[in-house]
Amino acid sequence: MTQTAIIKLQDVWKTYRMGEVEVHASRGLNLEIKKGEFVSIMGPSGSGKSTCVNMIGCLDIPTKGNIYLQGKDIAHLEESDLAQIRGRTIGFVFQQFNLLPTLTAVENVALPMLFQGTPKSERSKRAEELLTMVGLQDRMYHRPTELSGGQQQRVAIARSLANDPEVILADEPTGNLDSKTAVSILEFFTSLHEEHGKTIILVTHDENVAKNADRIAYLRDGQFENTIMNKRGRNKK
Repeated sequence: MTQTAIIKLQDVWKTYRMGEVEVHASRGLNLEIKKGEFVSIMGPSGSGKSTCVNMIGCLDIPTKGNIYLQGKDIAHLEESDLAQIRGRTIGFVFQQFNLLPTLTAVENVALPMLFQGTPKSERSKRAEELLTMVGLQDRMYHRPTELSGGQQQRVAIARSLANDPEVILADEPTGNLDSKTAVSILEFFTSLHEEHGKTIILVTHDENVAKNADRIAYLRDGQFENTIMNKRGRNKK
């Protein structure tokens, strides 16, 4: 695995003002993620996970500090620039699946490619290939309401890969799934990491889920407390 940093947070703060009160959701975050790593960001509710994820995923910008994605500081870009970067570089998987109910599975997967200007024939072909990869070749033309929770999450994983992003950012991806289905979804992430070389950032409050990663970064009160190399890692610090 290359040691090039694909994401770097440098003294990142996010402050919200509520009337006369300032709330620091992130307090000087420092984190470096290497290209091809599988990292879990773990912390309890209220620890600042969502704020951290939104900034890493180009969905929000910090109040101060620097966030580097592939060596480019994205901390204070305009929304139009952020949208282009996240569309090309980051694939998202959410707890709530976020599939459009009026679209079939293959149409949901193809949608991110539409926004990147991919020709229709290419969009359909790639969407079908991705759904086959996640084991849904017989459910391609079903709508979300016709799919189980696990199947919907597999559609979401396929959709996250539509533009062949460098980074997969998964925010509590097993939160709405039973334990057996959750295991199968985590196996998909491991496969994407080990067989396809994707950088995986898995956000969770569940230690059993976090342990699937190479490294766990613990977040509490808006700060990273420590980082632990896990079962596939080499050391602790």
